[in-house]
Amino acid sequence: MNKKVEDIFEPAIPEVPKGWDVLPFEQAIEVISDKGKRVKQNAYLQRGMLPVIDQGQEFIGGYSDDEDMVFEGDLPVILFGDHTRSIKYVDRPFAVGAEGVKILKPSGGLIPKYLYYLLRSLQIPSRGYSRHFQFLRKFHFPRAPEDQQKHIVAEIEKQFSRLDEAVANLKRVKANLKRYKAAVLKAAVEGRLVETEASTARREGREYETGKQLLQRILETRRDQWLARADKVGGKGKGKYKEPAAPDTTGLPELPEGWVWARLDAIAALKGGITVDSKRKDPAARSVPYLRVANVQRGYLDLSEVKFIEAPESDIKELRLQRGDILFTEGGDRDKLGRGWIWEGQLADCIHQNHVFRARLFLIDISQKLVSWWGNSFGKDYFLREGKQTTNLASINLTKLSAFPVPLPPSTEQHRIVAEIDRRLSLIHEVEAQVDVNLQRAERMRQSILRKVFTGEFVVGQPEVVERLEAKVAY
Repeated sequence: MNKKVEDIFEPAIPEVPKGWDVLPFEQAIEVISDKGKRVKQNAYLQRGMLPVIDQGQEFIGGYSDDEDMVFEGDLPVILFGDHTRSIKYVDRPFAVGAEGVKILKPSGGLIPKYLYYLLRSLQIPSRGYSRHFQFLRKFHFPRAPEDQQKHIVAEIEKQFSRLDEAVANLKRVKANLKRYKAAVLKAAVEGRLVETEASTARREGREYETGKQLLQRILETRRDQWLARADKVGGKGKGKYKEPAAPDTTGLPELPEGWVWARLDAIAALKGGITVDSKRKDPAARSVPYLRVANVQRGYLDLSEVKFIEAPESDIKELRLQRGDILFTEGGDRDKLGRGWIWEGQLADCIHQNHVFRARLFLIDISQKLVSWWGNSFGKDYFLREGKQTTNLASINLTKLSAFPVPLPPSTEQHRIVAEIDRRLSLIHEVEAQVDVNLQRAERMRQSILRKVFTGEFVVGQPEVVERLEAKVAY
């Protein structure tokens, strides 16, 4: 199917100003051999003498200390990512990385930087990880007189310099917002975001339920629920009720007055999910949606692609997610360890796979958000420390998740903390959204500048056109 779509791609021959002409690919570009010198990705170094430049989105993919791998051709050259469509201008010694890199040099009177920006202006169709050089070969390239090419390059770089400054400022704002968000969560779990219930009660001259007293109520409910389930099955196979162990608080911060540490399995019932088995055959099974690690992100759920699984009614009943369930991921990559968020009932009969754990709180007096925020921020250190690392995978098991220590403030204080975090994060998200809009606007402006230059709408030597472009890139 893709082959049929690719074969019919035919870009239009551009119209150019008077005094310009148009060259086909073969006359405009020379493809250079790398003479078989390519550094494999598994040989990349984090630091080294020679930068390795490949088709990845980052300009430098890694480094090498092997002088024999240096590219032997004349510089500068332009690298085109056959799979990624990335375009890189290289004017210093380098090694070619991995596969999928085409090395290009200008021909037919085009200067290197002019060709580089011209290539960046092209609308090359995306075919995922298929090869895209075939599309590049179909384009025709406008050639301005050489003196105009130099002026065009200078003007593009002048405009891009303004955009680069704006983008750098926007990225600094994003970094500051990330730090501020971390500071908000840190203040929340340290009891500094809102007045503690202990302080409020003392000021108002009243009693209050401490976190320790709340935990005792939770433990009583936990035991009652266990006994109720045991009675339902006649006490068979349930054994003796076990009180949860005390949490290991080694290295944990001192809690505010009225708070207490609790293990996760003391405040919530934990459950692993269904194992995906393509060989599973059950005539009574039916298809239901299920959550994978990819769906459970840090602080939100990504339900853009939810898969389905055939499951028997007994599994569906046991694993059906309920509103308020807190989800934790088993891992995969180290940054995925323990990440998660809260199920809000978005899909009916949704269950979860075995790489996603479910925590169902014993009492509604506990804030699911507070537990999940703790796991997604300061809990990361615990999961990294306690997780199991193999060659390619990192994971936590149900035992380690059960022992995860969670700070438990008084119930009324929890609600005030969550309300204040929600208020502040809402402001952060609004600013982040505006920053993202402006970053997208900057990228559109780059393409607009390139399009105007290479279609002749921007003509070197016409100040009013330059001023119009400068006004558009001003923030």
